[in-house]
Amino acid sequence: MKQIYIAAGCFWGAEKYFSLLKGVIRTEVGYANGRTERPSYEDVRYHETGHAETVLIEYDPAVISLAFLLDLYYEAIDPTSLNRQGHDAGIQYRTGIYYTDKADQEIIAESLKGLEAKIGKAAAIECKPLENFYTAEAYHQKYLDKNPGGYCHIGPSLFDRARKAEDTNLAGSSKEKAAPGLTGSA
Repeated sequence: MKQIYIAAGCFWGAEKYFSLLKGVIRTEVGYANGRTERPSYEDVRYHETGHAETVLIEYDPAVISLAFLLDLYYEAIDPTSLNRQGHDAGIQYRTGIYYTDKADQEIIAESLKGLEAKIGKAAAIECKPLENFYTAEAYHQKYLDKNPGGYCHIGPSLFDRARKAEDTNLAGSSKEKAAPGLTGSA
């Protein structure tokens, strides 16, 4: 199993989105790459701790590659928006890819390069090693499963896209890579 940490704005919808992908084994929401230890949601929201709302994604690289996971990530965010996704604004809602395996850095850099060529400008997505990660409070975990009507900047069509997505670049995959008509950012 492998891990990657993804900041995609509010972590409620991002966690739900990534949890639906084939090959994702586990997700957990928390606060990453900030200046304080063990922050609470209130600390992150009101006390400028520098943390980003982040999703820890554990995945099986035999089922889903990091490159494919990142392509799906880009579809769920506005990659040009700095410190904002949907109606949520502030540094805690920034976008970022935080890695723990140095070998992932090259894959991420290549992926971001491809994204920037596609959108024609620099992406507002941090790419850094994970400095720290603190698990968010229990009520934030699987929030949209517990509160189906909860706010989310990721729309239902993207949740459906995640359920159907399959990485056809991996050996043994025979299904279509992408659902037709569902590309681009949210």
